[in-house]
Amino acid sequence: MNTDTRTEPTELPLKVLAFDVFGTVVDWHSGIARAVDALGLSVAGDTFAREWRAGYPPALARVNAGERGWARFDDLHLQMLDELLARHGITHLSDEQKRELNSTWEQLDPWPDAIEGLTRLAQQYTICSLSNGNLGLLFKMAQRAGLPWDTILSAETFGVYKPDVKLYLGVAHVCDVQPQQVMMVAAHQNDLDAARGCGLQTAYIERPREFGPNCPNPDRPDPANTHVAASLIDLATQLGC
Repeated sequence: MNTDTRTEPTELPLKVLAFDVFGTVVDWHSGIARAVDALGLSVAGDTFAREWRAGYPPALARVNAGERGWARFDDLHLQMLDELLARHGITHLSDEQKRELNSTWEQLDPWPDAIEGLTRLAQQYTICSLSNGNLGLLFKMAQRAGLPWDTILSAETFGVYKPDVKLYLGVAHVCDVQPQQVMMVAAHQNDLDAARGCGLQTAYIERPREFGPNCPNPDRPDPANTHVAASLIDLATQLGC
């Protein structure tokens, strides 16, 4: 007589979708480029936007490595702006103009598919941001753009920047679910690699124009992702929403 009462483990249902924001949900390049061009600076907004964006991964890495103390994303962006203006020999902007330009990061437009996709996904799952942006920035962005988050989580919530594991595991902890019940949604494979390493499911969103119409996006999805989608609407369809 077989007395083995062991059962196969049950796969836990997906409960939470955590979203990268800049590039995945909102179009940072177009908004920053327009704001720079409106100031009539000596450098094209298209170029300036990409250079500004390129400055923050090393800045965040220095914070995570303990080479400098914690700093909000807004403050890091403003510091990077000062450095970038100096690099281009632009010295005439007032402090008020710099702060106004820096605030463009909270006024970015969502991608055309974002609101519909998020709204559909929210009918079946808890949806939240998981961004390096600070909380104030993300609240203002959500209010302006109409992003229907159930909750807003950010690096500021956990005191460390992506790709630190505290953020990915922190989503599961805050939402009271297991890591495998969380899916990280991003247009950046390095973000998804870090999330998958923590046991999260992953969904890659294709954003071929993230860096503008004149700069093809070099990012490519890994076959190991749980889903690959052309848009957030496509992801909603794949998940039956």
